[in-house]
Amino acid sequence: MSVAIIGAGVGGLTAALSLHAAGQRDIVLLEAARDIRDVGVGINLPPHAVRELTELGLGDALDKVGVPTKELSYYDPKGQLIWAEPRGLDAGYKWPQYSIHRGTLQRILVDAVRERLGSSAIRIAQRVTGVRNADNKAVITATDLTDNRPVTFSADVAICADGIRSPSRDSLYGAATPLASNGWVMYRGVAKSGPFLTGRSMVIIGDETQRVVVYPIAEGVINWLLVRPKDAASGETELGNWNLPVSTNVIAEFVKDYRFDWLDVHRLVSSSSESYEYPMADIDPLPRWVFGRCALLGDAAHAMYPFGSNGASQAILDARVLAYELATAATIDDALRGYETQRRETASGVQLANRRQAGDVMARVSALARSGAHGDAKAALQDVERRYKQLAGFDVDALNTRNSWSVSSERR
Repeated sequence: MSVAIIGAGVGGLTAALSLHAAGQRDIVLLEAARDIRDVGVGINLPPHAVRELTELGLGDALDKVGVPTKELSYYDPKGQLIWAEPRGLDAGYKWPQYSIHRGTLQRILVDAVRERLGSSAIRIAQRVTGVRNADNKAVITATDLTDNRPVTFSADVAICADGIRSPSRDSLYGAATPLASNGWVMYRGVAKSGPFLTGRSMVIIGDETQRVVVYPIAEGVINWLLVRPKDAASGETELGNWNLPVSTNVIAEFVKDYRFDWLDVHRLVSSSSESYEYPMADIDPLPRWVFGRCALLGDAAHAMYPFGSNGASQAILDARVLAYELATAATIDDALRGYETQRRETASGVQLANRRQAGDVMARVSALARSGAHGDAKAALQDVERRYKQLAGFDVDALNTRNSWSVSSERR
C-alpha cells in the first residue's frame, strides 16, 4: 500500500512514523516549506500524546529536551491561588506531561522519519493545491516550488495533514472552509529566566477578560502566552497564521499589574526578544473526514482554539488510530471508515469544548473568584477539568488501562 502524507507538521510526521511502525514502507510526505526550521514557541504534550510518542520509540528523546510538568495552577488576576492539581507522573499517569519548544518537537519527529524511512521520505517545496479520487487511488496535484512546475502524485491513500487553511480539504469539499474567530488574540513569546514555583509548574493567571499562561520549556527558558479580546483599532489580521510578529512592548503593557512575589509576568514579557500574535481561529466541526481514499487529519480535520493543550495532541491521536486501522482492517476503505468513526466525533467534541473554555467557563469561574467564593471557583474548575480529560482522552484510569494502538508483527 502506498501512502502520501500532505504536510510535515506534528500530525503528518507522527502519521508517517506510525505507519512505518505498523509495517508500511511506501510512504512519502509532501511539505510546502522550502526547508524545515525550528519555528514557533512552546507546546504542551499531555500524557495521552506522550504515550503515543513513547510507543513510537521517542520517549528518551522527549525526556532529554522536554520539561516534565509537575503541576497546573490557576490564579486570579491578583495572584491568589484558585486551584492547583498535579500533572503527568505526579497525577498517577504512566507517562509524563512535557513542555517543549514546538520546533524541538518537530525536529525530533523529522529526524526519526529520515532515520527510519530514509532521507528522501520528506519532499520539501511541494505545495499541494488539491486532491481527488480516481480508480481507487488518491491523486494529488502540487507545484514544485524549486522551479514552479506542476507535479502530480498518486497513492493508495492520501492523508491530508496540511493545517487549518488546508488546500486539500478545500478541494475535497469543493469550497474554502470558513475560519471562525471569537474575536480574541493570542500573544506568545519565550524569555530567558530562572525557575518559578516548583521549577516545573504551569500557571494560568487571569479571568474572562484576559489570561496569561506561563511554563518552562527548557532549562532557563520560559514560555508565555496571553489571550485577550482583539483591540478594535488594530485593524484586520490574518486568521490561521501562527507567526505574525508584534511589538513586545505593547504586550508588556497588558500585564503591567501582573507582578507577584512568585512570578513577575511583566518583567518576563518585557525581556522577550520577540513576540508573535495569533488571532484566535478554528473551524466548525466537519460532517466528514474521509472522501474515497483521502482522509483529513489534525488541523485540516478539526482546527481548534489552543486551549487545553490539545491541538497537536489530537493530531497525534488521529495519526495513531489511522495507522492502526490501515494495518488491521480488512480493506483500505474499511480502515478509513473505522478511523473516521473513532476520531471524528471525539475531536469535534474537543473543538466545541475549547470554544467553551474560551468563553463561558472562565466567565463563571472568574465571577465566583471575584465574589470571594474561591472554594466554589475551585470546584467549578475541577469539574471542567475532569470532564475535559474524559472527552479528550486523558482521564488517568482510562488512559493507563486503554489498549495500545501499536501494531504487533503478527497482526501486520
